[in-house]
Amino acid sequence: MRRLLILEDGSVYEGEAFGSDKFQIGELIFQTGMCGYQETLSDPSYYGQIITMTYPVIGNVGINRDDFESMNPQLFGLVVKEYDDYYSNFRGKMSLDEYMKLKEIPGISGVDTRAITKKIRDNGVMKATLADEDEDVEKVVAALRNTSKVTNGVKYVSTTKSYTIPNGEYKIVLLDLGVKYGLIRELNKRGCSIVVMPYNATKEEILSVGPDGVVVSSGPGRSRYVSSVVETVKNIARKVAVMGIGLGCQIICEAFGGNIEEAKFGFHGNSCPVIKLESGKVEFTSQNSRYYVEEQSLENTPLKATYKNLNDGSIQGVRHEELPVIGVQFTAEASPGADDAKYIFDEFVEMMGGVR
Repeated sequence: MRRLLILEDGSVYEGEAFGSDKFQIGELIFQTGMCGYQETLSDPSYYGQIITMTYPVIGNVGINRDDFESMNPQLFGLVVKEYDDYYSNFRGKMSLDEYMKLKEIPGISGVDTRAITKKIRDNGVMKATLADEDEDVEKVVAALRNTSKVTNGVKYVSTTKSYTIPNGEYKIVLLDLGVKYGLIRELNKRGCSIVVMPYNATKEEILSVGPDGVVVSSGPGRSRYVSSVVETVKNIARKVAVMGIGLGCQIICEAFGGNIEEAKFGFHGNSCPVIKLESGKVEFTSQNSRYYVEEQSLENTPLKATYKNLNDGSIQGVRHEELPVIGVQFTAEASPGADDAKYIFDEFVEMMGGVR
């Protein structure tokens, strides 16, 4: 069956359908990872987005039971050059097509993903949707242009009830803005009991469990859409150690006076180089973000840049000069991608020990 990818600028790409036929309007982005599509699909940070995979062949290892980063995928569509329905993997349990039908995610293959990627690179992220081949393109384009972009996607991916994952010496409150299982695993491995709370948990609710530290997870969107979390971080930072990942890092930056800006096409990949400013060491990281902190906005704040992106010079990490507060824009837990920066979790555990 033929299917269309329609962009808000009127561009139309025709290809083959796979996955579900439930279509939604989302933000069209590109993702440069060469592997780990299952982890990418199940990353809650991709809520509301249609992902163009730059790696040409997707689906050849199927879907297994071990590599999910959340229970339900949150993306609105998948665009690939070549879809391989005949998977080969000893852990494989179903094809990608079967999984996407089960989870109501539409896909399109056989399109020029290089041309799509160049369009996004040159013109920026834009709204798009998948559609049946007989759809009225002009009506779809009009609908795209009249549809507001997704703002607070966090409320759709955050847990609604608190739950505990017991294990060890330190107690951490994990604010779920779209948490990945990889983050929970890394904290748990370091002897941390974790109380996962909804993104809108209050200062009083957080402190009532007596945490040694608070971790603000990554998630979709930007910090201005979750202003209540910004205020919460500002109010608890003098009482416990705080770490932010991805969106959590942006929240820390805004809480202490930084300004968050929207990137033209964002950072979405599994091996993005950053430099650690203190040592000059280059590390490869997994990244998934549409926003960044403006460097000049940190000049009169207590935050100090700790990492920068080697491709565009954007700030990728911060540390408070007086309080036990750190944040990284990249996903330090990887899943998928390079895990060079997992030591950041060890640093956070040391910080918690220092404020006990």
